[in-house]
Amino acid sequence: MNRESRIQWKGPSWDLRVYPVTRPDGTVLEKGYVDHPGAVVLVPLLGDDVVMLRQYRFSIDETILELPAGTREREENWLVCAQRELREETGYRASSFISLGHVWSAPGYSDEVMAIYLATGLSRDPLKADFDEIIELQPHPLPELVEMATDGRLRDGKSIIGILRAADFLRHHSPSASDSAS
Repeated sequence: MNRESRIQWKGPSWDLRVYPVTRPDGTVLEKGYVDHPGAVVLVPLLGDDVVMLRQYRFSIDETILELPAGTREREENWLVCAQRELREETGYRASSFISLGHVWSAPGYSDEVMAIYLATGLSRDPLKADFDEIIELQPHPLPELVEMATDGRLRDGKSIIGILRAADFLRHHSPSASDSAS
C-alpha cells in the first residue's frame, strides 16, 4: 500500500498499520488496517468427500468446522503455500491444485487476499503441524457441505466460499491435470 502509515503492532505474520486520513473539511483522523501477506484456502477432495477440519479458534472461543487454510509467507508463491498448508493441516499431498480464484477476507479492516484451491489426487504425506494447532480431520460429502453452507450450519466465510466455488466448478468440469494451477 502506498499511503504513509506506521506499524502500531507487529505480529509474527501480519501487522496492524495506522495511517492518517484527511477529510474534506480538513479534519485529520486515523484509520487502521491489518497488513496481511495473504492466505490459501484448500478444498481437499478425497473420493466423494471433502477433508474438513474441526479446530478451536481463540478469537471466537469455539471449535468450528472449516476448510484447511493458512497464511503464506511474504512473497511466497501461492501454490507453494497451498502445497505446504495441505500437508501440514491434513497430512495429504495433492497431485492437482485447481485455482478457484481469490477473495478478500474482510476488506473493511484488512488487505488480506485468500487464494482458493481445489486439491485432488490426495495421498498421505504429512508435514509437522504448527505447534499451536489442534486439528481433527472430518471428511464430509460435498453435497452435505453445500447444504450446510446454504442453511447456516457452516459459518466460516472462507469455507462457505470454498465449498460453493468447488461445487460449482465440479458441476461444470471433471478435475484433470490440465486444470492444475502452476
